[in-house]
Amino acid sequence: MALSVASNWLSHPLTRGLSIDDPRTTELRRRIIRQKPFLRKIYVEWYQFIAAAIPEGSEPALELGSGAGFLDQFIPHLITSEVFLCPGVKMVLDGQSLPFCDASLRAIVMTDVLHHIRQPRSFLTEAARCVRPGGAVVAVEPWVTPWSRWVYTRFHHEPFEPGSADWEFPMRGPLSGANGAMPWIIFHRDRARFEREFPQWQIRSIRPFMPWRYLLSGGVSLRSLMPGFTFGFWRYLEWIADPWRDTLAMFAQISLLRRG
Repeated sequence: MALSVASNWLSHPLTRGLSIDDPRTTELRRRIIRQKPFLRKIYVEWYQFIAAAIPEGSEPALELGSGAGFLDQFIPHLITSEVFLCPGVKMVLDGQSLPFCDASLRAIVMTDVLHHIRQPRSFLTEAARCVRPGGAVVAVEPWVTPWSRWVYTRFHHEPFEPGSADWEFPMRGPLSGANGAMPWIIFHRDRARFEREFPQWQIRSIRPFMPWRYLLSGGVSLRSLMPGFTFGFWRYLEWIADPWRDTLAMFAQISLLRRG
């Protein structure tokens, strides 16, 4: 009972009671990210990593799940997309069936999206078709560590199942369907299987990071637990704790290279 009351109090008033699958929730989350200084700084940090990790070239880059974000401010001519119609996106599409010609993209980028794709094999196959040799898939995703497992399984609204035997999960809504542990399952636990099934992709880098800041920001669903001016202090603490990132991290920066 006490946990339920606390959860209700911590819920952000703009989205309290709205379904995550409601497009209005995505638009309201867009406002939340811009209005919460601590959270916005986190997204800026994520976007700087993504922008720096994609190759140069004349081909466009595609972002999946753009709805609430502002990555297009960091990557010129970015093709923004979402699974349903909402303001600020250029295309409505499904990441499991991409409407692009072969080798026509230099990168596919995403933030907290891969673990919502119900059939990641279909996405990886389509991405290998659409991304040119030397191109990339770059993502920031939840990650599995002892600390993150404890937090995600107790306090997060999305399913988090590191023990799942399969790479797929049951069909739910477009955003409520998820397994937050899926990126870790594919690229860490089942890495040998991934490399065997998808030789077109090379894992260029995986870096677990950010044990506390996103949690303290409240994310897009909860009130912020820290004012924006404390961001630098918490970033410094995470820098000190970096040697223990495999124990404490809640996210990972993931970069895949499309082989020629």
